Amino acid sequence: MTTTAVPAPALAPAGPGPAPRPGGGRAGGSGLWTRPFVLLAAGQALSRLGDGLFATALVWTALRGHGPAGVAVVTAAAAAPLLAGSVIGASYADRHDRRRLMITADLIRLALLLGLAAALARGGVPLLALAGFGLAEGSAAAVFTPARLALVPAIVPAANLLKANAILQACFMASFGLGPLLLGPLLAITTMPGVITACAATFAVSAATLAGIAPARVAVTTSTDPGMRADLAAGWAAVRSAPDVPLVLATFTAALVLASGFLAVGLPAWVARAHGGPGTLGLLQGTAGAAELAGALALSRLRLRRLALTAVTAWGVLGAFRLFLGTTRALAAGLPLMAGTGLASAATDIPLIALLQARIPGQHLGKAMALWYTGIAAALTISPPLAALAIHALGLTASFALSGAALAALSGLSLLRLTHAHPRKAARNA
Repeated sequence: MTTTAVPAPALAPAGPGPAPRPGGGRAGGSGLWTRPFVLLAAGQALSRLGDGLFATALVWTALRGHGPAGVAVVTAAAAAPLLAGSVIGASYADRHDRRRLMITADLIRLALLLGLAAALARGGVPLLALAGFGLAEGSAAAVFTPARLALVPAIVPAANLLKANAILQACFMASFGLGPLLLGPLLAITTMPGVITACAATFAVSAATLAGIAPARVAVTTSTDPGMRADLAAGWAAVRSAPDVPLVLATFTAALVLASGFLAVGLPAWVARAHGGPGTLGLLQGTAGAAELAGALALSRLRLRRLALTAVTAWGVLGAFRLFLGTTRALAAGLPLMAGTGLASAATDIPLIALLQARIPGQHLGKAMALWYTGIAAALTISPPLAALAIHALGLTASFALSGAALAALSGLSLLRLTHAHPRKAARNA
């Protein structure tokens, strides 16, 4: 999955904001660039750089050792834990020390990557072992991600929360997008175990910067604890009652099923068909990431009044670029198509996040974001095997065409639903 930048939306967040926390956002000063925020931004930006590099290195390792089917198995295994963990982890993180949860998850992933590097240094790694590693690393990420989302309001003043999210997500997107570009140059000076070790070092840096944030800044105190079941039920009710949110979330998840597998499975196969290597794969993925960052920065300056319509329309635009990618074998043609995919991807993510921020009450926003991550995880689990099956049955060119056409059709259906729903709501409110 790509990370997303968060713009400052035209609409203010609905409902009450985050509860006051000792030493946290509301009790702190009005400035944004405090020591805890700088530590979080710097540490997580470097960690996301390692994530982007590692994702490409793992895909290439699986492809070289086990083919496109191996890529599908490893990618699905890494995403599967987020299905069960994100929403539960978000509720759990609201009532426990988020900083300790994140440090523990970082140390687990550090150990996992060092173990993988040692195994690669000794020779090839069996597919089941790679899948097991992906499952373990994904389990740690399922705890880390919702804890990070819940940590921000504890260290940032409430008045600067949206701006802080925009800065953090832009940093994460830039880092994750640039990470793949490092694979080729690193492999020119070291081996794949060396690359994996470099990725592991970024988790060590993340844990160190989190340890530098004073525990008092992130302590969680609540007067009443409704319990996980009641908390999750209240969050789900908030999502269901928010205008347009369920449809946009469902569209995003379905579209990601139709699109993401061809980034995980189809793009490496496209590179191999064109007789390219890992540097070519990193260049294509990095180009898409850089274009997505550019699109995010541009959109963050716009006042998007129809957030839901923008989000679902962008999937149709992305489908158009995906439609033509399979028809070419030339890198000169693949690069602009991947850039267009990145630009469109920013327009699918940013309006959705802004819509959640505008529609969901603050005390349920973390769970709503985790619900979005769960949809992403479901799509990333389902999509790679489907893409591998499509490529095997139809060929690469036809599979890309099918993916693009399906995205355009889904976007059109969602647009019809949204445009027909608004006049009915206006009539009921008249």
